[in-house]
Amino acid sequence: MDKTVRGPAYVVGDSVDTDQIIPAEHLVYSMTEPDERRLYGCYAMSAVPPAGQGLPTGNTPFADCDADREGLPSRFKVIVAGGNFGCGSSREHAPFAISEAGCRVVVAESFARIFFRNAVDGGFLVPIESPQRLIDRIRTGDDVEVDVDSATLTNHTTEETFLLKPLGEVAEIVRAGSVFEYARQKGLIPS
Repeated sequence: MDKTVRGPAYVVGDSVDTDQIIPAEHLVYSMTEPDERRLYGCYAMSAVPPAGQGLPTGNTPFADCDADREGLPSRFKVIVAGGNFGCGSSREHAPFAISEAGCRVVVAESFARIFFRNAVDGGFLVPIESPQRLIDRIRTGDDVEVDVDSATLTNHTTEETFLLKPLGEVAEIVRAGSVFEYARQKGLIPS
């Protein structure tokens, strides 16, 4: 995983659940077949309600498979969310879909525990908590940079920097790339 991730932010509100992240009708695709993996990214965040329902995304879609972005369906590298991000079912498809779209980091006030663990264990993306309500300070499309090691988010659009919570005990797993790679590096499972 990269130490720093910079790109446009996609801002969502509280309690974005796994059915909004990847609707159930899109769970029919293979997670290993390249063409079908891409479809997870195409439909990532496709059921998040528009801004009129209390979320600040406006009418900006997270992903668009018709756009030419070096093969990635989304231009957004960082999701900034309110509390309880990834609540709902325990499917690993949710962080997988976000990652397949091209996003690398989700910064939220809090995460559903199973989403957090799936994101870290699968090496799909980095989930980082914020002690501040950043969805009131950052807008969709702002140029942001997350430094994972220093636990900061810099909004280059507004020239503000915010402290995030350190990754703590999962930092080594994130650096290794997944829980299985971490276990291999530690000699817990065969290489």
